[in-house]
Amino acid sequence: MSGKTFLDTNIAVYLYSGDEPEKRGVALAFIEQNNSVVSTQVLSELANTLSRKFSLTFDVVAQAVGEVRDACTVVPVMPDTIEQALALAQKYRYSYYDSLILAAALAAGCETLATEDMQHGQVIEGVLTIRNPFKK
Repeated sequence: MSGKTFLDTNIAVYLYSGDEPEKRGVALAFIEQNNSVVSTQVLSELANTLSRKFSLTFDVVAQAVGEVRDACTVVPVMPDTIEQALALAQKYRYSYYDSLILAAALAAGCETLATEDMQHGQVIEGVLTIRNPFKK
């Protein structure tokens, strides 16, 4: 696949999920085979999920966040990103936080958003295609 692919938090979480090995494998292969991008929001949500849902220690969480950070390009969430997210939420009817993911992906110049939480195949703003890497 050419171009940049933005990873939603759920894809990153599967990298550390012991109870869904098939999805873990798909997520790992997806990251290895793509020019992957995440935002500071994704890193924060990953840290929160791993510490709260998975009850991992903060040392382990820090290591996981570092691994994702090193494997991907990281883009910051900026005030302009927030403004665009609000406009996208109104236009596409996604939640604010999902729209913040969309806005960060667009700001980073990504062609694809990998997620299982939004409409597979939908094209956002004529340039960003939502893709569920687990969909067969």
